Amino acid sequence: MTKSHLRLGFAGTPTLAATVLESLLNHNYQVEIVYTQPDRQAGRGRKLQYSPVKNIALHHKLNVMQPETPDAIDPDNHLSELDLLVVVAYGLLLPATILGRPRLGCINIHTSLLPRWRGAAPIQRAIEAGDRETGVSIMQMDDGLDTGPVLAQMRCPINDDETSGSLHEKLAVLGAKCLIETLEKIAAGQITPTPQDSTHATYANKISKAEARLDWTKPAILLERQVRAFNPAPVAYTEINNLQFRIWEALCINKPFNANPGAILACNKSGVDIATGDGIIRLLKIQPAGKRIMTIQEFLNGRPDFFSNLVFT
Repeated sequence: MTKSHLRLGFAGTPTLAATVLESLLNHNYQVEIVYTQPDRQAGRGRKLQYSPVKNIALHHKLNVMQPETPDAIDPDNHLSELDLLVVVAYGLLLPATILGRPRLGCINIHTSLLPRWRGAAPIQRAIEAGDRETGVSIMQMDDGLDTGPVLAQMRCPINDDETSGSLHEKLAVLGAKCLIETLEKIAAGQITPTPQDSTHATYANKISKAEARLDWTKPAILLERQVRAFNPAPVAYTEINNLQFRIWEALCINKPFNANPGAILACNKSGVDIATGDGIIRLLKIQPAGKRIMTIQEFLNGRPDFFSNLVFT
């Protein structure tokens, strides 16, 4: 079989999935049906908005399905007419009855080097844990949580200033490249699945809003990773004088100090230095409640004495 004979379905929703779908179409793969999440209200006007995947699919005049629940996926058994369903950050759990319908089953692009970081937030958890490397895995889907055999992997370094946003963009491109190479091998019958070693598995639990609150008793290096991991969502935050600040960028500073966690050690155009349980963290970009993102210097231009004699909580 050649790639031109592969009959594909695609299931995905966010920008990551849209990047992969666009790559499939640019490489002339035959995508016969696209599944994506239902339109959601967004923005100040609460208008219904299409998912990034739906926008791509409609632009290419593809057949789009938007089931509300897993039980509503493929009621007419169209997937049994396809060779493969490609799944990328779809947002609905595929029932076991769906996984076996395409001739070659369903494959998933997961943004980690499985079995490390199975689960919902592999990009954020890798940064938060201080991993120096991550990547993408193409996995044959089974009824477990990211437990299926791996068909292919590609690796990617995690830079010292990496945010989940910047890493997401890299892995989207890498995932698309890995998928194209994998589909070519599938079409040629050259793929050998590799079972995962579950003894090495770690789990990337979904990020909660409560996790984003900075705890100054933690070491500065962990807080700096937390800021990067939660940028652009849900965004790390703290409070001072009952005013909430979202923290978009911070830097770990290694120098001696003598103060309780949360104390402000210095404040100037370079940033605000905060004492932590171990080390100093310098806030570089903040967002006061109801305001835009700004550098510390921009904030101080309007309120030069705001941080005097105050303590972060």
